[in-house]
Amino acid sequence: MKNLYFIALFLVFNLIVSCSDTVVVENRPDEGSDAPAISGYFKKRVLIEDYTGTWCGNCTRVAYAITQVEEQSDKAVVVAIHNGNDPYHFAGIAPLKNLIMPDSPLSLPISRLNRMNVWTFPEPTNIQEAIDLTSNNTTFGIAMNSVLSNGTINLEVQMKFVDNFSNLKLVVYLLENNLIHFQRNYTEYFGGITTIPDYVHNHVLRNSITNIVGDEISGTTNGATITKSFSIPVPANIENASNISFVAFVVGSDNKSLNARAANINENQEFEINP
Repeated sequence: MKNLYFIALFLVFNLIVSCSDTVVVENRPDEGSDAPAISGYFKKRVLIEDYTGTWCGNCTRVAYAITQVEEQSDKAVVVAIHNGNDPYHFAGIAPLKNLIMPDSPLSLPISRLNRMNVWTFPEPTNIQEAIDLTSNNTTFGIAMNSVLSNGTINLEVQMKFVDNFSNLKLVVYLLENNLIHFQRNYTEYFGGITTIPDYVHNHVLRNSITNIVGDEISGTTNGATITKSFSIPVPANIENASNISFVAFVVGSDNKSLNARAANINENQEFEINP
């Protein structure tokens, strides 16, 4: 009889734990790339930082992989960070290089997913790595609003949270699109042409509006909406202000991007929250 008592007690305990575990799991959003959207959560985008150069013939391999990701997913946020003897060289790259490759030279091409994840070589056969980092469900979203007037950019970045976070940092980039310049190409992609004339360079990093490794943000608690406002003159290196765009992303204590979003100049965005 005593044995039956302990067996019954054990079964009841397991039932309680099992039910408790089930409730917890059911209340977490499924962040798988194929998971259906859950009401109240936000779209999650993958950040692709492409370290590149017009002189870099092998960099077209990564550029081609990015086009493949963009054809298969609408959740890619791309930044092209040019380096070296290049008209679009980004002079402020040192803190970022020291973050991602502190003990190695910056030998192009290099690509990172969500800032810190190495995109496996060869990237065109590993595009699923990028897509797997996207989701219909995450617990904070980003929206941007900007106005260009009389040579001044006024940008507002909003972040909305449905969970508690700590030790977050915000990074905001200013990019330029539709820059026309040749591109060296030592790959089979883009027709296998050794030098591609009039290549269209998009998502080119021109200025980091925040610290390039991020500005600390506080108050990132469940239900909070945080707004950061910036007012800057159009950078002198911009060729056409109408081609300006922005990328904003939030990184955690490990410097990995948790979510990202892109916006064009003079665009007013809403949060990408599931109805």
